[in-house]
Amino acid sequence: QVTGPSGEGTDAIVILEKTPFQEEKVSDLLKKHTKLELQMHNDIYSTYHLYPPPELSEIKTTVVYPATEKHLQKYLRQETHLIRETWEDYKNITLPFIQSQSFSIQWVYNILEKKAETDRIIHENPDPRDGFVLVPDFKWNQNQLDDLYLIALVHRREVKSLRDLTAEHLPLLRNILQEGKEAVAKRFGVPGSQLRIYLHYQPSYYHLHVHFTALGYDAPGSSVERAHLLADVIDNLAMDSMYYQKRALTFALRADELLLKKFQEAGR
Repeated sequence: QVTGPSGEGTDAIVILEKTPFQEEKVSDLLKKHTKLELQMHNDIYSTYHLYPPPELSEIKTTVVYPATEKHLQKYLRQETHLIRETWEDYKNITLPFIQSQSFSIQWVYNILEKKAETDRIIHENPDPRDGFVLVPDFKWNQNQLDDLYLIALVHRREVKSLRDLTAEHLPLLRNILQEGKEAVAKRFGVPGSQLRIYLHYQPSYYHLHVHFTALGYDAPGSSVERAHLLADVIDNLAMDSMYYQKRALTFALRADELLLKKFQEAGR
């Protein structure tokens, strides 16, 4: 908790992440300014505790303040359960739940309206119907390409998730796939064949967005029960405009999530 000016405590979340090693700095880690403590030696094998100098000890720190109960639950370690959601389940359970909650996405609108993070925009297609903004994700500090992570945020505000997509949205999705790959290749030198481009279901916030991550990076949420490759989504919609209004979708929910309780109450 953080104590505010009034003396009342307000919840905050602090996320500490060790950034990936950068190849060009490995040699610096082994020079004389680094402290090494021998832990074990056996024949040709040795293990050490290594204490690098401060300039090589970066820890990426993300602060969410003030943090809502939803934020707190998101970062607590929980057991998870798989849900198989039919279209009827979506209409009768998931959609009413989404509509009953106050999930703030003002930060998304701030980016789209150029009120925040303007200097971070990598690419924009300004078309209000088929356009999007591509920005680095908060999880990526842009110091190395090993954990490259960007997000494409669509300008259209009525599209919440994968469930809303039909063939009408194919021009938008194709723009994101093609222009996004070109922008990443131009800015960062990473070809499209080394990118994982996908949507989440369930998403962490209900404004359609697409994830761009380095293929070699085991990004959070890139597992099969949550990630849907954008190229596959495009092909599915090209075959059947109502594909995502017909098929069942699987996703994981943490034990104390309200949506899981709704499914359990419905006997699902």
